[in-house]
Amino acid sequence: MAICRSRLNQKGANHPLSIMNITMIHPVHGAKIATMDLEAEADEKNGWIRYNSDTPVQVAPINTLEIKRRRKSVEEATEGV
Repeated sequence: MAICRSRLNQKGANHPLSIMNITMIHPVHGAKIATMDLEAEADEKNGWIRYNSDTPVQVAPINTLEIKRRRKSVEEATEGV
């Protein structure tokens, strides 16, 4: 069944045939838009999460590993002299 957008605009945004956009986020694949609730439910089974602007998104932790220093300290460099 083809839906004419001008017909949807006449009926209003609250009409059951109006197009919905559900923003989905995934930790590996990023973000996408699901256009139907059924599509969003299937995506949730595959690890996608519905994005809600009211709830904060958990940010990946920053790398806290210490940097290995390549140069020797002044004390170590003068020990062999």
